[in-house]
Amino acid sequence: MKRAWWHNDKKFDIVVTILVVSILIFIFYPLYFVVIASISNPDLVSAGKVWFWPRGISFEGYDFIFRDVRILRGYMNTMIYAGCGTAIALFITIPAGYALSRSDLKGQKIIMLFFVFTMYFSGGLIPMYLVVKSLGLVDTRAVLMILGSFSVFNLIITRTFYANTMPKELQEAAEVDGCNVFQYFIYVVLPLSKSIIAVIGLYYAVYHWNSFFNGLIYINNVKLYPLQLILRDILISGQTIDTSITDLDMIKRLEQISRTIKYGVIIVSSLPVLMIYPLVQKHFVKGVMIGSVKS
Repeated sequence: MKRAWWHNDKKFDIVVTILVVSILIFIFYPLYFVVIASISNPDLVSAGKVWFWPRGISFEGYDFIFRDVRILRGYMNTMIYAGCGTAIALFITIPAGYALSRSDLKGQKIIMLFFVFTMYFSGGLIPMYLVVKSLGLVDTRAVLMILGSFSVFNLIITRTFYANTMPKELQEAAEVDGCNVFQYFIYVVLPLSKSIIAVIGLYYAVYHWNSFFNGLIYINNVKLYPLQLILRDILISGQTIDTSITDLDMIKRLEQISRTIKYGVIIVSSLPVLMIYPLVQKHFVKGVMIGSVKS
């Protein structure tokens, strides 16, 4: 009996390769187009004549971007929010995940049940806003650092990592050498936690970097806007012109290159995350795979 074509390894490999390459092109092209459009002549981009290669290469859009006070200020704000927010998140998540992984913690299952409950049920936006307002955090930098600084999903991954990689015998050996629980965590557990710290840190950093909703709800002062909120205003409302600019010729030119500026802002806002990922890639796969099986 003749074998079906998918039983032929070479034909199957060819079909899978074509399918994967097609999906890759489908996903990659929009990103590629944003890059070439950001350095192409704005008139050609507006006319729809830029498809596969940059035409009339010009960095004028980036020149306007880095001269725009709003974008530079938003960039600095987001770096502060992402850096401090990630540090706070790691300070909370890593010790909590380790503590919940210990079998000698009383009420461990009940505590985890309360944490998991919050993944499916919450008080809602209005009660949350009232709590934040009562704490005096509205229109402050602290609100964007604190909100989003803890994730139950990341806690579960961290807990599972420690449960699968920290044998009880290691703790007993440390206790024989005179270590208490705190010393064991600082001098033994943390040095062995590079993988999970890299993974969880990347998750939190990307969340803070891309977050705009909290800023939209809790921040009214334009000077405290994160970069993503400024980017949102540019992409949705089309407001690409800084109101502080009074030169009519400059305003007219900005209107002409408004689309190019939008593409450039997307590149500028995404670049830091793309630069950080290769630094933690070697830890990323290991940390995700270890934490993927929940205990």
